[in-house]
Amino acid sequence: MSSPGTAIRIHNASKSFNRRAKALKGVSASIQVGECVGLLGASGSGKSTLLRSICGLERLDGQGSAVELFGQPLQTAGALSPHIRELRRQTGIIFQQFNLVGRMNVLSNVLTGLLPRMPLWRALSARFTAAEQLQALQALESVGLADYAFQRASTLSGGQQQRAAVARALLQGARILLADEPVSSLDPESARRVMDLLHHLNRSQGMTLVVSLHNVAMARRYCDRIIALRAGELVFDGSPLELDDSRLRHLYGASTEELLMDPDASQSPLEPAAPPFAPQTAALAA
Repeated sequence: MSSPGTAIRIHNASKSFNRRAKALKGVSASIQVGECVGLLGASGSGKSTLLRSICGLERLDGQGSAVELFGQPLQTAGALSPHIRELRRQTGIIFQQFNLVGRMNVLSNVLTGLLPRMPLWRALSARFTAAEQLQALQALESVGLADYAFQRASTLSGGQQQRAAVARALLQGARILLADEPVSSLDPESARRVMDLLHHLNRSQGMTLVVSLHNVAMARRYCDRIIALRAGELVFDGSPLELDDSRLRHLYGASTEELLMDPDASQSPLEPAAPPFAPQTAALAA
């Protein structure tokens, strides 16, 4: 059984896409409420599959596979819980591709975070109350984008679009935020701003954060704990300080250089930079 402080429990997570390719091989881990966990691994290690399994976008194989959120089963032996929609509302996920509708303005994109909680007729018509629009504006203010609310999403930079995607997850009311390679397509400064924001939300709101990365310097800089995968297997679970370069080379061999590339070596390896704006998150927590 999960303890009261457990946000995510993964048991024997296995996933095959065909007979030859096994994306996950019996991965088990528990993540506590408010933890900031870096999911590390080279390309093809199974990071994205594991994140998608945590929110039910991917069904696991095997009778022993299970995922729980806050002690409630999300999926067991490949079968999704009847309460999957309620559990998904507690879990926001942001992707490398941002997944914004470019022709819509930023505010409208953020408001889509409310759709899972709305009656079907309101969701189909996309009718939002003044209070909901104000809440969306507050979410945009918390990520430093209030001035861009009525601008087309396609006109934003990559880093701004990723921050808008975070605002959408905040409006959704997520208690867990899963970030799948959220900065891999961004320039170093934009990547730092996005990671500063995620770190701030983790610290200020107690939001449980699991962020997949293929860069160990960034994982060491921002995360309390690193879970490392290699070819679908869990090969490390511990403090960033324990995962030194020597151990990394032992685990990953020829793939180590991909993980050691630091996009911004000017920052301290253990201290995130101060947020470039002052997020106002109190109204969202109310």
